[in-house]
Amino acid sequence: MNLTNELAKQRNRDAAERTLMAWIRTCLSLISFGFGLDKIVEAIDRSGGGQGAPVEWGVQLVAAAFTITGILAMAGATVQDDYFYRDKPHIAAATAVMLTLIGVLALGLIAARAGS
Repeated sequence: MNLTNELAKQRNRDAAERTLMAWIRTCLSLISFGFGLDKIVEAIDRSGGGQGAPVEWGVQLVAAAFTITGILAMAGATVQDDYFYRDKPHIAAATAVMLTLIGVLALGLIAARAGS
C-alpha cells in the first residue's frame, strides 16, 4: 500500500468523524431543548402558574417537534456515516446511536406527560 493513499484515507475518515460529531452536537441541542421546554412547562404547571390546557398542549407539541427533529436527524447522520472500521472502535457512531436512544426515551417521557 502506498503511504500517500493511506494518509488520504485517514484524512477522509477524520473528516467524516468530525462531521458526525457536529451532527451529534446539533441533535443533542435539539433533543435537550425539546425536553427542557417540556420540563419548564411542567414546573410552571406544578407551581400553579399555568394558564390551562391550550397553552400547555401547544408547548408540548413544540417540545415534541424539537425532540423528533433531533432523533430523526441523528438517525439520518448515523446511517449516512460510511466509515465503519474493523480495526478500531468507532466511538462517534456509538455515541450517535446512544443519543438516538436517549432522544427516543425523552420523547416517550414527553408523550407520557401529554397523556396524563
